[in-house]
Amino acid sequence: MKPIPQPRSAQPARSSEVLSDPVADELRRYDDHLRDVRGLAACTRRNHCRIVGQWLQKKFAGGVIKIGRLHAADVRRFIARQLGDSPSHSAAAQVATALRSYLRYRTICGDSVAGLIAVISSPVQWKLASLPRALKPDEVRRLLAVLPYGRRPRRGYAIVRCALDMGLRAGEIANLSIDDIDWRAGTVMLKGTKSRRQDILPLPMTTGQAFVDYLQHERPATTSRALFLCRRESRDIPITTHVIQNAIRRACQRAGLPGSGSHVLRHTLACRLVENGGSLKEVADVLRHRSLETTRIYAKLDTPNLADVALPWPGSES
Repeated sequence: MKPIPQPRSAQPARSSEVLSDPVADELRRYDDHLRDVRGLAACTRRNHCRIVGQWLQKKFAGGVIKIGRLHAADVRRFIARQLGDSPSHSAAAQVATALRSYLRYRTICGDSVAGLIAVISSPVQWKLASLPRALKPDEVRRLLAVLPYGRRPRRGYAIVRCALDMGLRAGEIANLSIDDIDWRAGTVMLKGTKSRRQDILPLPMTTGQAFVDYLQHERPATTSRALFLCRRESRDIPITTHVIQNAIRRACQRAGLPGSGSHVLRHTLACRLVENGGSLKEVADVLRHRSLETTRIYAKLDTPNLADVALPWPGSES
């Protein structure tokens, strides 16, 4: 009796039928290098692999990757295509960094790519070339006039006050705990800041009143010590940085201030301090800058002092 042949779909695939995508395999190895050797964060690795993947797909189109076939013109064309007609500094820096990182990885693999790396130039960024984006007094009034609103009005109002009155970053607002607030001393302790240290800031009365209003009338009863909570799958969990940024962005849009976010409110506080006679050292302390170099950009906003040191225009009477 002859054996009954198996249906084609049930037969095991032969090794010759198992196809591999060389570009995908190369990106997996590159990602392992970024994670295990370079120690980069997942979001940075994803961005690098996305840019490098587009470059390799354009050149090799799923075929075998041969680094020796890459030329300086390939690098230039890809960068020009990625950036288009009006490249931003951020986009240009991301493309240059990703390509340079990948070619250095190929150097470790034994490839000679010095000529390719040499054509990747870092975008020029003039330090202190622009003014910090900040809200004017009438824009601040418009923003506060639309608050509170939404399903969680008191939470949104307290979040905006944190950025506007204390200059907190979105991540610092998200990390606030009830235990960080010293109600008797009128201070707030910040942990896990960008500078990786603990800072104690005075709690402005307007911000403290917003906290009290939120805690008494809107924050759910829970064992969590996080100050700001959100509802997810019938559970109250600590709020994320992304939610903080969205809350501030939506409030600014509602006030007719598109393009404004948490960092704009931080700049607004710094500008207000400078205009009221505060020194750069005081601004640096409030914003928790580790270096005064970071704070120097706010010197451009000190109009009265700048007028005193301005030289007369050639040919003018003054």
